[in-house]
Order: sequence, then C-alpha cells, then structure tokens
Amino acid sequence: MSNPPSPIYNPKSKTKASVVKIQNPKLNRVVVTGIGLISALGNNLEDSWQSLIAGKSGIKLHQPFPELRPFPLGLISNQPAELKNLTQQAVTSALQDASLVPPLPDCGVVIGSSRSYQAELEKMARRIYEEKGTRRQTHKDEKLSTVSYPSSPLPFLSNLPHMSATAAAQIVGATGIVLAPMAACATGIWSLFQGFNLIKSGRCERVVAGGVEATITPLTITGFEKMSALAKTGAYPFDVNREGLVLGEGGAVFVLESAELASQRGAKIYGEILGFGLTADAYHANQPDAEGKGAISAVKECLHRAHISPEDINYIHAHGTATQMNDRVESLVIQKIFDKNVAVSSTKGSTGHTLGASGALGVAFSLMSLKHQDLPSCVGLKG
Repeated sequence: MSNPPSPIYNPKSKTKASVVKIQNPKLNRVVVTGIGLISALGNNLEDSWQSLIAGKSGIKLHQPFPELRPFPLGLISNQPAELKNLTQQAVTSALQDASLVPPLPDCGVVIGSSRSYQAELEKMARRIYEEKGTRRQTHKDEKLSTVSYPSSPLPFLSNLPHMSATAAAQIVGATGIVLAPMAACATGIWSLFQGFNLIKSGRCERVVAGGVEATITPLTITGFEKMSALAKTGAYPFDVNREGLVLGEGGAVFVLESAELASQRGAKIYGEILGFGLTADAYHANQPDAEGKGAISAVKECLHRAHISPEDINYIHAHGTATQMNDRVESLVIQKIFDKNVAVSSTKGSTGHTLGASGALGVAFSLMSLKHQDLPSCVGLKG
C-alpha cells in the first residue's frame, strides 16, 4: 500500500495556504484541535517545525548496533527510541495542545504503527538464541530439544502489534473504540482516515489518531539494506543523485473533533479534514505500479470526496522517500493530475523515513504550514 501525497487546499492565494470549510448540515465536520509530534528534528511539534523551516536535518551517521556498519539515520537521540515512550510523549502532547485533561472515556483511539514493538520482539529472539547457544555449549553431547522461554506469556502479549493503541487508550482514559491500523507507509494516513470516519459516522465526537514508529532495529535496517533501498550518506528526495531512503523514528498524533464540539468548548482549530483517498496497487509486494495507477486513483478519490479540483491545490506534501523508483513514480503522478506550478516538497530529507508514521508527520507539517503561512523546503534536493 502506498502513501499518497497530501494536498492542501487554498481557495484564495496562489502561493500561500489556508483552510477551506464546506458547510453541510447533514454531515459532521471534522477538525484538528491538537497535535503531538516528535521527530529527529526535535522533541516536540514547535521545535521540529522551527528546525524544518530553517532547512535543518536531523539525519546523522550512526552505528547503534555493533554487528552492523554505520548508517545515516534519523534518531531522536543517540540511541534508538522505545515505542512505548514515543507513544506516551506524542499522545500526551496532543492532549495538552488541545487543552484536554484525561480521563476522556468517550474518546475514540486510533494509533497505528507498521513495525509496532518489533524492536522488543527482536531483543527477545536474541536472548532466546543466545540462551540456546549457551545450553548447546554446556550440553555438547545432548540433543537440545527445548528452549527456555519466559515462564509468563506477558512479555509476548505486551508486545503484540495492537498494544501501542491500547497504551494510548490508557493514557487518554478511553473506554470505547480502540483501533490499531497497520498498512506499511500508509499507516499514519489510514489511522487519520479511520478517526475521521468515526466522527463522520457519529460514533464518536472526539478521536485521538495518528502514527508512531520506532524504526531503528537490526532487522529493519538489514531488510531495507538487502533490498538495496538504503542511502549511504543521506536522504535527497527527488534529487537526480538520490541514493535511497534513510530510516527515521518519531510520530505524530492528532486530536480530531466534530466542529460542533470544538466550537462548544472554544478550541483552537488547525484545520479541517475534508476527505481521503485510499487504494492498493495490487501490483507488487514492495514496488509501486510504474504508471502510478493506484496513487492516481487515491488522489482523485480524495479530491472528489473533498469536493475540490486539482486547480484548487497549490501545495503538495509529497511522500518523497528519495528512492529512485518512488520519486520517479510520484513525480509522474503529480504531473498527470496537477498544474506544473504547484509547490511540492518532501520533509524526509530532514526527518528520515518514519515508515508507518510518515503520513501522520506529513499532515502535521502541512497543518503547521497553514498556521504559519509558510512552506517547508525539500531539504536534500540540490539538482
């Protein structure tokens, strides 16, 4: 599943961005009242935004695992972050930004992650493997038929893919709907889509939704390296000399509310979500369709549901992974749908590719563009 570019609608200016509002008394309007973000650029939304607008990059050469060579990575600190801590920080920050105090029992929760607790599971597997080796060395003449697993299933159960969403629900104090989407790089967008639908359908008036990802693990790095997808020096989206993607960690979580509820409590509003487009290429496990058919359908579906036209779009926050294939296909998609003068940038040259959180980070940065009337540059693009 691919992560389509996120258009911003601006009904007035050809160079700036603003929020469009469509009145429809029969449907609940969905607005964003809080954002919590953490990335390689900063420990919070404002710091990350200021670094992004200044053209800075959080990507540096790191060697977090001695068995692997150094790689350019978008680490938040000097060592890989834990998903539990990222989730807690992003959710707590979003609630604070929205001036909400838990518990919020009726609040829906949709938190996605494509890797989830993979880092913890890898550590558990390593311990079992090392213990197996130790036992084999001790009992050379015996057949090793069993491995000593934890006596309690709790270590396994607490690291299941949906547990990040469950942890978020505990922070929120939510006792209702809890969802945990997982769809590779589209996870963050899909999480917002599900939160959007919960409010549109009237099942919830408020939803905490987003994507959080702890990407830096030995298996993740090795997997992308075997695919020849990793960059050697840095991320250069859409650059003629781009090398590949750079893994980054982080997350973005949003407080979504019905416009009526937000108005009743006098909440600040970052923007309104008008529509979504989600498709699957059904083409290849890790390659986009060369003609971009699925992405084109997703963008057109989004525009149709939002009741706007391609001419209304003047900025696109691109997926922009800096791989040869993605950037070529995405460029083709944009050219087939939008005017040649539309502004386009990718922020992965600053944050790295946060996989399942990437779409959520893109939406957060786009909303900050609306707020500050400023567009982020495509850091890493030189020619």
